[in-house]
Amino acid sequence: MKREEKDKNLLNSMDIFSLGFAGTIGSGIFVMLGLGIGYTGKSIVLAILLGCMIMMGCYFYNIALSSMFVFDGGDYQMKALLFSTVPAGVSAMFNFFDGFAMTAYATAMVDYLSSIFPGIAPFKDISAIIIITVFFAISIKGSKIVAHVENAMTYILLAAIALFIIVGVPKIQPGYVSPDFFTNGTTGFFLAISIMAYACQGPTMGPVAVMNVTKNPKKVIPRMIFVSTAAVAVVYSLMAYVAAGVLPVEQVADQNLSLVASHIFPYPMYVIFIIGGAVFAIATSLLAWIEMMRHPLLRCAKDGWLPALFKKTTKTGYPWVIMLFFYLVTIMPIVSGFSLESIVSLYMIPSMVLCGYCNFKCMQLPEKFPKQFESSMFHMPAPLFKALMGFCTCCNALITVYLILSLGEGEVFYVMMMLLFCIVVVLVRIKQGAVSKETFAEKQRELIAQLELESEMRNEL
Repeated sequence: MKREEKDKNLLNSMDIFSLGFAGTIGSGIFVMLGLGIGYTGKSIVLAILLGCMIMMGCYFYNIALSSMFVFDGGDYQMKALLFSTVPAGVSAMFNFFDGFAMTAYATAMVDYLSSIFPGIAPFKDISAIIIITVFFAISIKGSKIVAHVENAMTYILLAAIALFIIVGVPKIQPGYVSPDFFTNGTTGFFLAISIMAYACQGPTMGPVAVMNVTKNPKKVIPRMIFVSTAAVAVVYSLMAYVAAGVLPVEQVADQNLSLVASHIFPYPMYVIFIIGGAVFAIATSLLAWIEMMRHPLLRCAKDGWLPALFKKTTKTGYPWVIMLFFYLVTIMPIVSGFSLESIVSLYMIPSMVLCGYCNFKCMQLPEKFPKQFESSMFHMPAPLFKALMGFCTCCNALITVYLILSLGEGEVFYVMMMLLFCIVVVLVRIKQGAVSKETFAEKQRELIAQLELESEMRNEL
């Protein structure tokens, strides 16, 4: 009886699908779609379909590991299993550059607002900094504000996207595939895939975070990641079909969705779509991301990767020093005058490097964890599995290379300095004795023992 009652409280396949799907469908598509059209024209539909598959490959380590172990710490615990000391430290430091995602959200929000309030346009940079400042201030109050608005905004966002597709598809001009397809050739097509990767990532993140409260997680999680990725690909490709097909490509290239929305909606509905759909969706993502990053950043300091000063908190527990530093990192690209496209690339490149390393390390799984690999739904001859993970690593390399190609020389130098800074800080902290390689290795052995024990217990059940 107790077992049945416990099972009722566990997440099922539909719950996991919702997490993967709703966790991906969102502000990213509002931010990036026009830039993708600028690179490849009407073939943006194909770029998104292929991009969703490539991004699943980029995060395939999440899928492979979730078929072998049940993690209660999601992606963070997966990396703790795979990484040695230096990569773990670099991964922790990379959390700061997630601030660039928030920079992109704030910049995009100002772009949408200026389509309704043109007076904002000359003050875009100042407006974006004000938005970031206000949202950081709101986050001091904690998670309750985020929780109150997040669920409602998800439904509003999905309604706005559905409305855009339903109203827009009948207004697509005839002859979609004849002109303006692959406008910049193969290079433009893969540049579109790389820049749209920002919108297509996500189906793995939510599901792997809730493995320990999911029924039959080692089968349900991987399967529902595949299904939710396919669903995201269909919805995003339909949005792209409308965005690239209603107006001439030269008009919508590098523009946000407000231009197409103004053409397909009556003005009152257009305003509702921009404010209730685009702006609110981006705002909610921005607020949620700031709140979400608080704990990984503080953990980075507590683990010794940053000086003790960064562990300081207010009386209510708000880590004000580290969040102030994070705020400065977030506004840095705006002050430096980077474009929205460059800001997204600055965020995505470290992320893709890290995920590529995770995929590469997964090639060792058949030898390191033979029992778990044998019971995995991806059990196959070891050379074939290594080839699969090698291919996924190449997916990361492909996205990284094309993101770098989208940047100017100065911006590439900026990325290199970011990576170098993280590595130097990690090596210095290890040399100072703030982080012990022996202690880290011991904690990793404890984690492996814990995961293997839990895996055996679940197999017995």
